[in-house]
Amino acid sequence: MFARGLRKPSSVRIAGKRLSDVLAAHERFARAAEGGSRAELAGVDLARLDLAGVVLTHANLAGARLDGACLREAKLTSADLSGAKLKKTDLRTCDATGANFAGADLTEADLSGAELFRADFTGCVLRRASMRAANFRQAILRNADLTGADLNVASLRQTDIEGAKLDGADMSTSIIRKV
Repeated sequence: MFARGLRKPSSVRIAGKRLSDVLAAHERFARAAEGGSRAELAGVDLARLDLAGVVLTHANLAGARLDGACLREAKLTSADLSGAKLKKTDLRTCDATGANFAGADLTEADLSGAELFRADFTGCVLRRASMRAANFRQAILRNADLTGADLNVASLRQTDIEGAKLDGADMSTSIIRKV
C-alpha cells in the first residue's frame, strides 16, 4: 500500500527552490550547523512524496497537504503539523515527540511503532488509523476522532483522551494507566 509511485523531493520546487535543498538546509538547522535554515512548509502540497527518514525537527508544516506521503522513520520532533492533511500517510516508526497535530486529518494513516510522547492531537481525525505499538505517553488526544482505529499494544499512559470518540476502536491490548 505504501511507497508506490511516490515523488522524490528533488522533483518538487517550493518558492523556486528544490525541496531536497530545503530539506538539506533544514537538517543543518536542526543540528545548529552553519548554513541551516528552518523549513517553512506551511500550506505546501507535499502529497505522495517520499520523505522517509527526513529530519523535520521544529519544521513548520501547519496546514500542509501530505496525503499518501511516506514519512516512515522521519524525525518530526516538535514539528508543527496543525491542520495538516495526512490521509493514508505512512508515519511508521517516526519520532514525533512533542509534535503538534492539533486539527490534523490522519484518516487511515499508519502510525505503528511511532514515538508520540507529549504530542498534541487535540481535535485530530484518526479514523481507521493504525497505531499499533505507538507510544502516546503524556500525549493529548482530547476530542480526537478515533473511530475504528487500531490501538493494540499502544501505550496510552498518562494520555488525555477526554472527549475522544472511540466507537469501534480496538484497544483490547492497549496499555492505559493514569498516574
